[in-house]
Amino acid sequence: MSKVKTSFFCQNCGHESVKWVGQCPSCGQWNTFVEELTQKDNSKNNNGWQDYNEEKRTSKTISLSEIKSSEEKRLPTSDTELNRVLGGGIVPGSLVLVAGEPGIGKSTLFLQNGLWLKDVSVLYVSGEESEQQIKMRADRLKLKNDKFYLLTETSTQTIFQEIKKLKPQLVIVDSIQTLHTSFIDSSPGSVSQIRECAAEFQRFAKETNTPVFLIGHITKDGSIAGPKILEHMVDTVLQFEGDRHYAYRILRTLKNRFGSTAELGIYEMTDEGMRGVLNPSEILITQKEDQLSGIAIAATIEGMRPLLIEVQALVTQSVYGTPQRTVSGFDLRRLQLLLAVLEKRGGFHFGMKDVFLNIAGGIKVEDPSIDLAVLCALLSSYEDVPLPQRICFSGEVGLSGEIRAVNRIDQRIAEAEKLGFEKIIVSKYNQKGLSKQKFGIEIVMMGRVEEVYKHLF
Repeated sequence: MSKVKTSFFCQNCGHESVKWVGQCPSCGQWNTFVEELTQKDNSKNNNGWQDYNEEKRTSKTISLSEIKSSEEKRLPTSDTELNRVLGGGIVPGSLVLVAGEPGIGKSTLFLQNGLWLKDVSVLYVSGEESEQQIKMRADRLKLKNDKFYLLTETSTQTIFQEIKKLKPQLVIVDSIQTLHTSFIDSSPGSVSQIRECAAEFQRFAKETNTPVFLIGHITKDGSIAGPKILEHMVDTVLQFEGDRHYAYRILRTLKNRFGSTAELGIYEMTDEGMRGVLNPSEILITQKEDQLSGIAIAATIEGMRPLLIEVQALVTQSVYGTPQRTVSGFDLRRLQLLLAVLEKRGGFHFGMKDVFLNIAGGIKVEDPSIDLAVLCALLSSYEDVPLPQRICFSGEVGLSGEIRAVNRIDQRIAEAEKLGFEKIIVSKYNQKGLSKQKFGIEIVMMGRVEEVYKHLF
């Protein structure tokens, strides 16, 4: 008889406790502990993958000097954006977690990528949709692949039996929250079930050298649903984000053991699936004929690619007693900091004015080099004077009102020149190692916020 054990799990972070507690000691949330039955059984270790393929990973103690370093053969996909965020393609034996809001396009993206891989046998495991629904989506995408196999199942034991028969070269699971294993006596989607199902797929991926994609859900505050240990177990964590009202989606790398964690892929949602956007700067800058106040262009870098982003600001007289500070795609505390700098160093009175800030295109920017563009957009709206059309900005603003240097300034200037800008304002502390002669764009270097104001207005 198997031993039945009862544990309490925090539904927010996955912290395990032997008894119920009111406040989670790990994440500090209240009333999140739920009792779950966990059943221990030694039979789950008998995976039966020994004869799965010739390339089998054995676990024995070995000296580090004995290990031969070899370049990992990656499986390139037809999707250039996915290749970029993965670090050059799919690594054999890797476990990738993809999370995103409902309806953002996770299932569409990976169904599309599975159908694009013509020479690779792909198994798509769906616990959320029927075969007919997936077939309808594939017909809408107008893609066909004879090596693409479909399995609608939620039990991991049945899934692994089918995997042993088929021996696919890539497995896509949609979604990890719908799966359950018979070794754990709790409902699908609970912390212990997610953790055990992910652990089974991890053992499968590593022992058989087969890449596995796990599609996951996110909570209402935007973090990945399930225990935090899920992110630690996998090799790569990708976040699929974007505003539903916009056609553009962003695939962001949060963790990657095989490449850079700062990469970014941009997609456009169309009737025929996800289309990779190769030149995102053009879509992030609004094509306008009239010169309008409160608009500035920032030269930023996301991952390895330079982006030119439009910053929109609106400063109006406050109707109510307390002025509003509203942002979209930008950090609110950062905006308050910049307003304090303008108040103290520039003598501008924002205390009785409502300030609204928006990053065009529905994307979220964390690059500090956008500070100067935000500041210029605020000043433009404050004075109600439009900025010149063919000018852009790149610089971080310090608390004393100085313009600080930013990294990889060459790439930012080159991108601005490519898109037809005539002038870029950067920090004077960036001039070390910067050759103005090799650029056809006018580079203006400034060290203080006051200098920028005098130059523009």
